[in-house]
Amino acid sequence: MKMTILVKPLILGIALGIAAAGCKGTKPPVTSISGPGGTTGSHADDIGSGRKLSGGTGTDGSDKVGAEGIAFGAGHPGWTQNHEALAADTVYFDYDKSTIRESEKSKVASVADYLKGNPAVAVLIEGHCDERGTEEYNRALGERRALALREELVRLGIDANRVDTVTFGRDRPADTGHSDAAHAKNRRGEFVVLTAPK
Repeated sequence: MKMTILVKPLILGIALGIAAAGCKGTKPPVTSISGPGGTTGSHADDIGSGRKLSGGTGTDGSDKVGAEGIAFGAGHPGWTQNHEALAADTVYFDYDKSTIRESEKSKVASVADYLKGNPAVAVLIEGHCDERGTEEYNRALGERRALALREELVRLGIDANRVDTVTFGRDRPADTGHSDAAHAKNRRGEFVVLTAPK
């Protein structure tokens, strides 16, 4: 009888422990966008499908773009990156959001116009976050921001094959401060022009 009283809580504790461990692996939902032919060019079904990046100056078969980023759909191996050409069109996001503000949509339209006027180039969209939140959450949020910008470019007539995305989460702050103003500068999507090697 005493043995039964002790065993029941033990079994219940083990069952709860197993159930809790099973929930830990749940991944945050991530928006995906289909490329031509219905394929998902972003590999965005979940954040775990991306590849961690280290070093490098351009995208290649292993999606090397920069320290600690995770690339999705990088399809321009060895292309030169120009971070300055579209720096003025950096899009800023509200806290914990990946929806493009109406006031920022003109920047995306400007990038689309640039791409239409320069058909030989492609673009890499970098998704960034502020320092708040976990690394995993910010990676997923940075990805959603980059994908939202990609989707808007496609809606504006840019071929999805010309648009790659990468998330850096909170790893590359534009402002290293801890104020609201610094956080606002870090919640962004940057456009990097990709040029084919000569």
